Amino acid sequence: MYCKFVILIFMLFINCTPKSTNYVAINSNTMKNKNTETAIFAGGCFWCTEAVYNQLHGILKLEPGYIGGQVLNPTYEQVCSGTTGHAEAVRITFDPDKITYNELLEVFFTTHDPTTLNRQGADEGTQYRSEIFYLDELQKKQAERFIVWLDRARIYPKPVVTKISAATTYYVAEEYHKNYYENNPDQGYCRMVIAPKIEKVKKFYTDKLK
Repeated sequence: MYCKFVILIFMLFINCTPKSTNYVAINSNTMKNKNTETAIFAGGCFWCTEAVYNQLHGILKLEPGYIGGQVLNPTYEQVCSGTTGHAEAVRITFDPDKITYNELLEVFFTTHDPTTLNRQGADEGTQYRSEIFYLDELQKKQAERFIVWLDRARIYPKPVVTKISAATTYYVAEEYHKNYYENNPDQGYCRMVIAPKIEKVKKFYTDKLK
């Protein structure tokens, strides 16, 4: 799995030369006995994140929303102002027998730039930060190990700035944000920003597609 991950990142960041690929994943399935698990990722605009994970098998539910801020029940307009402290995120309910948390992390780190602070492309502000919100200590350790591996192997030309934080209150976004790409495929942002991410997933993760 990680060999393919290195090749993909190399193609995205041609100046990077991995030094090591000895990342050791923790298998959450051996430590949990659940039919479903939940992950929360913030990797820029939640339209992008939702569309990416919507391509994968084992994904049971996707909820764009806001997390990590101080304002109660924030609106999209408030979050976009950058004054609430929230990140745009997606809460993912998944079947761990079909896709693991480690695999979700792999897709997360290959479909956004985790080296730019509070920015993804033209989207700039703390609401677009790269952050993993863990729901238990196992997820925390998995995320920490993944980032350590990325930096030690020098997968990216710059250090990973993705934060790892305990999950706080999650506010589900307004209804019109759900399935935004599917409902607005011809919108400019969808064609120029989201569509290339989806094509990347389809090309490099064929074994994980629905």
